[in-house]
Amino acid sequence: MTDAEPENLSRFHVLVAGGGNAGLCAAITAARSGVSVCVVEAAPRAWRGGNTRHTRNMRVAHEEGNGILTGPYPVDEYMDDLMRVTDGQTNLELAELTINASQELWDFLAEQGVHYQPSLGGTLSLGRTNAFFLGGGRSMLNALYRTAESLGVTFFYDTKVVSLDIENGFFESCEVVSQWQSDQPETRKLEARAFIAAAGGFEANIEWLKEAWGPAAENFLIRGTPYNRGAVLKQLLNAGVASVGDAKQCHAVAIDGRAPKFDGGIVTRLDCVPFGVVLNANGQRFYDEGEDFWPKRYAIWGRLIAAQPDQVGHVIIDSKSIELFMPSVFPPLQADSLEQLAVEMGIDSTAVSQTVNQFNQACRGSNFDHTVHDDCHTEALEPPKSHWARPIDTPPYYAYTLRPGITFTYLGVKVDKDARMIMHNGSTSGNLFAAGEIMAGNVLGQGYLAGIGMTIGSVFGRIAGSTAAAIVRN
Repeated sequence: MTDAEPENLSRFHVLVAGGGNAGLCAAITAARSGVSVCVVEAAPRAWRGGNTRHTRNMRVAHEEGNGILTGPYPVDEYMDDLMRVTDGQTNLELAELTINASQELWDFLAEQGVHYQPSLGGTLSLGRTNAFFLGGGRSMLNALYRTAESLGVTFFYDTKVVSLDIENGFFESCEVVSQWQSDQPETRKLEARAFIAAAGGFEANIEWLKEAWGPAAENFLIRGTPYNRGAVLKQLLNAGVASVGDAKQCHAVAIDGRAPKFDGGIVTRLDCVPFGVVLNANGQRFYDEGEDFWPKRYAIWGRLIAAQPDQVGHVIIDSKSIELFMPSVFPPLQADSLEQLAVEMGIDSTAVSQTVNQFNQACRGSNFDHTVHDDCHTEALEPPKSHWARPIDTPPYYAYTLRPGITFTYLGVKVDKDARMIMHNGSTSGNLFAAGEIMAGNVLGQGYLAGIGMTIGSVFGRIAGSTAAAIVRN
């Protein structure tokens, strides 16, 4: 049942807050166990699905290629990648659980009607490690919604959870405010025997971001849904659920400074950083652009730029590199000289020329190959460029302005291997569960691997749905 009328629908076995990938995996798994399920989605029906709408793929461990995945991606390699990008800041038990369970996700999602396609050229070179969804995240979502609807899951759209009735770590009911089918908001109490929080982080709540980042947060752009404001998260923390993660840690990438404040999505990301130099507003470099392959480093650049003056950066490339990355949604600035380009960027032309000339003189190596850790590096330059360093000397020159683009935040609720929430006193909740971004900080203490957010959502969505249904049946 969808777009449900409220009159006789107030009691369910399992209540899920959030209608994205994690919430839908939870709802489907619980419904297949024979229990009644309701999903409360803050967004209108046309905008349902949270940040899943903007995704393209999911990182999954597998022992061999299958015609779409181009080769094996063993569990051990996956774990090594995760430990590297998080610098070990992860709950090892939950990380191992996530990665091992990811091996089941290809088949599970296919059974729900999700289809796959080979990776597109220029998409972070993920054809071996990540399963790309045919039609992207919106098509993947639609398949999950169709399956959930066929299983009798009830959906309330345009419906916000405004209060949770939780006593001693046990969920009783919640109060929701919804437009329902009228123009006037209506308040209603929903009861359930288990509650699954899959309502995302607080990245769209600028005031909350400012508590952690200060005034700099005003300059952040939000890549995903404007509906992830952290209301459910804050209520859970106020009700005694233990928190995990740092409020300043998040999935933050460098995106085009011309992107909208909210909901720009994946098309606003820029993948040209490894092919050029990145300057701040003072015309100075501040980090190694070629430290590692882009899939393992792209998610650090939002935080790096957030730490720069005015939270802005500028990436400069030349005509040798303009065809090496996924085309951007906005055309780059273009000029026949660095001085003219600097004027277009609005930064000091003398500083830009000096920085680029110093970089050019420091470049060493001759075997440029962006598919491997090549020998093209800088010498006696700080910061260095470890790979893919070659002089920027062939006009026309191109530039993009960069801003921090926040995808989701890592501060969330602490959970165990059954997706049960942990309370402040260390006890385990009897019927509170969490999946997706709202608990991703258990696995992602810092850093990011392309596609792992979707993996965490699906894995813990399935676990939460299964465990919640089991306690209801018992």
